Amino acid sequence: MPNLIVVAGALIEDGALLVAQRNRPPELAGLWELPGGKVAPGESDESALARELHEELGVHVTVGNRIGGDVALSATTSLRAYVVVRAGGELTPHDHRALRWVRAGDLDGLRWVPADRAWLPDLARAMADELA
Repeated sequence: MPNLIVVAGALIEDGALLVAQRNRPPELAGLWELPGGKVAPGESDESALARELHEELGVHVTVGNRIGGDVALSATTSLRAYVVVRAGGELTPHDHRALRWVRAGDLDGLRWVPADRAWLPDLARAMADELA
């Protein structure tokens, strides 16, 4: 059985990271995450992430470099993160409770979905690099 890939986007602007608060499922509702979604069969990570962020947030993005390594969600599912750059559109939480911009110093204090916590050091570095 092929491995299912879920992709997440780190949108960083002016040194701040966009995070999205989950609506569902109940065990993750209220927690914060990098927005994204599942890669469909035959779809690249980049095109899936661009599609998902347009559907979820109403923005068009250019997908850049990977952040950190794969995070195992289950025996058959892996989560990957990429830096994304907004190329157009207005941010609207179509699929989330709320959106919020956070600074590197806020990362540890957020109630993250467990899988995304693995990337916190990498996200802090990417946020610092974006300001440099």
